[in-house]
This record gives sequence, C-alpha cells and structure tokens, in this order.
Amino acid sequence: MPIKRSAEKALRQTKRRTAKNQSVKIGVKKTIKELEKKLAAKDKKAVRELMPKVAQVLDKAAKVKVLNKNTAARQKSRLQKAVNKIL
Repeated sequence: MPIKRSAEKALRQTKRRTAKNQSVKIGVKKTIKELEKKLAAKDKKAVRELMPKVAQVLDKAAKVKVLNKNTAARQKSRLQKAVNKIL
C-alpha cells in the first residue's frame, strides 16, 4: 500500500483509469464478436448495419488511446475485408 499522499492519489487515479479503459476494451470486443457472429451466419443486412458501428467504436478507442491507432486501423481493415467477401 502507498505511504505518501501523492502515491495514494496516483493509485486512485490508476484504478479509475483502468476501469474506464477496461469498459472501452470490453465494448470493442463485444461489437467485434457480434459482427463476426453475423459474418459467420452470412447475414448481409445485419453486417451492413453493424460495420459502421464497429468502425466507430474502434476509432473512439484509438482516440482515447485505449488502442493504438494502427491496431484499430488494422482491425478495421481486416473486418472490412471479411465484410466485402460476404457482400
């Protein structure tokens, strides 16, 4: 446990930031899994509606630096490639 007041504050900040980052990551994973499920089922209409949402979630995660911007771009690219294959 931290002894100094500044260390206690840093611990509180870290916990808060970690919780926020985890919720963003979980949201990203959830939307990607949902899209992958629709891709596996070859549901064209659902895929067409879901891909922009996935791209938006990835961009927002990259914006707040939860994900690296290149990682987000790579994931979007791979998912879009899979979507184009279905459509």
